[in-house]
Amino acid sequence: MLVAGFFAFAPDTGYTQTPLRDGQAMLGRSVPFLAQIDPATARNSWQVDTLTNSQNRDTPYGGGSNLLGTVGGLRPWLGRYGIALNIQDTNELWGNITGGIASSSGNGRGSDTGPAYIGVTMPTLTADLEKLMGLKGGTFNISALQIRGRPITQDRLADFNPISGFEAGCSTRLFELWYQQSFLRGALDIKLGQQDLDTEFLISDYAALYLNANFGWPMGPSVNLYGGGPSWPLASPAIRLRYRPKGNYTVMFAAADDNPSETDNNPSNSSSPRPNANQSIAISQTMNDNSGTRFNMGTGALLITELQYALNPQSGDRGLTSRQSGLPGIYKLGGYYDTGRFPDYRYNTQGQSLGTDGGTPRQDRGNWLIYGIIDQLIWRPAPDASRSLGIFVRATGNRGDRNAISFAIDAGLNLKAPFPNRVNDTLGFGWGMGRATSGLRAYDRMRGAMVQGNENHFELTYQAQVMPWMVVQPDFQYVLHPMGGAGDPSHPARAIGNEAVFGLHTNVNF
Repeated sequence: MLVAGFFAFAPDTGYTQTPLRDGQAMLGRSVPFLAQIDPATARNSWQVDTLTNSQNRDTPYGGGSNLLGTVGGLRPWLGRYGIALNIQDTNELWGNITGGIASSSGNGRGSDTGPAYIGVTMPTLTADLEKLMGLKGGTFNISALQIRGRPITQDRLADFNPISGFEAGCSTRLFELWYQQSFLRGALDIKLGQQDLDTEFLISDYAALYLNANFGWPMGPSVNLYGGGPSWPLASPAIRLRYRPKGNYTVMFAAADDNPSETDNNPSNSSSPRPNANQSIAISQTMNDNSGTRFNMGTGALLITELQYALNPQSGDRGLTSRQSGLPGIYKLGGYYDTGRFPDYRYNTQGQSLGTDGGTPRQDRGNWLIYGIIDQLIWRPAPDASRSLGIFVRATGNRGDRNAISFAIDAGLNLKAPFPNRVNDTLGFGWGMGRATSGLRAYDRMRGAMVQGNENHFELTYQAQVMPWMVVQPDFQYVLHPMGGAGDPSHPARAIGNEAVFGLHTNVNF
């Protein structure tokens, strides 16, 4: 809170917030300035802010929210041809003062092993094909990642979900490569190519403020799907359809490869039946395809759909604005089905108890998850006020025989513009919980291990726009019963200690 107090008296940047992604725009000015789900969503936030400020000055892609400005006139020149160049750089420092596991790179005590660093640089090129070649409604996008450092979750925390949504294995790789075409005057659009689905599906717009990975792509798909599914830092070949008729509804559907990392789905090669056991994906998820160019299509298909309803939308596509004075909200229902095979926690290939008799887990066909999301503004002093209070709740549920997490929920409160001269800052407090499945608990019980239950995590964060092109975000998280009370790898009879973690996140738009 001392940092928040400093920002309270720091000078304002003078920039008013502009709309973010489609769903966030419906919530008006109450959304976080920068969506922190992963670099792709943060990129989208910066891009829209840059474009809007530039268009207000009649200078396309002028670079008002970019550290490098117009790059000697390059951005306006590219803008005349519909091309936008964005370079985003994210850096984080983390350290845990209590709890965790023995660090493989520290002194073996778990906590007090010094800071952990993670950095990501993401260049993106986006082309409006109508301006470039006369193809109305066409958009082309290509982006890459340069990831460095070592994730603290993998090294010394062992949580169900990484402490930061930006954690990933070191690599320089292609990220997204897609083409989008709109129809019916923008009511329908289709996106085809290598895509990161967690920028559009399963996302709470208010939860995008927080750094813990669970507030972005939640525990259910992150822990249960191979490699975490088509989400940061992995993208999959996919097709996505979005239909937004006149009114308050949006319908989305996507079909994607379910295993972008090509994780070995033969669990006989591991001591655990889970493909994502002990959160090893933080390091290993990029090892099978370090360049991001293998375009895996040989496993299963992930089919996901979502229905959205905007209550009292403030602004959005095609000039949709509510004339009512009510507070805006977005309500979402969705689910996915994965056609792949997943290892069973109960039985081996001989039909015997996996926990008691060991052996190779039986492979079960198919997996599913359902979810619901609420983003609701609950208070603001006036319709045009910057200060506002929003609440979010998101819950997911799925079957227990082939998954590690059966139920997860997260919720939080966001106070936008907490200080009079900080209209783009947001103070937030969030909580999340993930419950180990009955299958995982039975597996632990049968093999004589500590039985996993619920993991709870709490996050207090403050996002400050200190420059038009820079966001700084101090963060504190507390994890209660990491991995649901699993045994410490160094002392299996003792549960992993509760974790207190401090972090500092910066995001610079070049």
